[in-house]
Amino acid sequence: MYQSIAWYVTLFLIFLLAMAFAIVYGESRRLREYGPIQEKGYKIRKFYFLGLLAVMGFASAMSLSKLPYHNQHAAAKEHAKVVEVAGLQYAWEFSDENFTVGEEIQFRVTSKDVTHGFGIYNPELELIAQTQAMPENTNTLTITFDKPGTYKILCLEYCSVGHHVMMKDIVVKPKGGNDHDH
Repeated sequence: MYQSIAWYVTLFLIFLLAMAFAIVYGESRRLREYGPIQEKGYKIRKFYFLGLLAVMGFASAMSLSKLPYHNQHAAAKEHAKVVEVAGLQYAWEFSDENFTVGEEIQFRVTSKDVTHGFGIYNPELELIAQTQAMPENTNTLTITFDKPGTYKILCLEYCSVGHHVMMKDIVVKPKGGNDHDH
């Protein structure tokens, strides 16, 4: 849907620009003073710029609201479960691998070798949260899983020839520990 809207808006703006060029070209064929033509061109350019600014601002606001990072930097509550995560070529090490729906998890992510991207994908393989795993640095990612199932942890930063195998499955159990829902 957004691609179609962007396509039609782009075509409309190109049309307006072409019209502005056509007007300026048409006016320049007449033998008149350049000043009024230049003034008309500046007016057209100003409105075109303001229109473009409004469209791009709207498009940015709409697309940024769809990013999956809304909960990424939320401060963890005191009762959040802390899970230490270390990335290394080509695996993820977790201090705890038991997760339950509704439980707030604070991942503290680092790397033992090179920079990795720590991406959490839901069972539908949609990216729901991410942060960087960097040597000598710990990034915190707080998340509450809202449904049971098998989630994937994938490396989002090219880390060498085995990058494509750097993945880990984690199982999020429903409240009460019943495993039949995933």
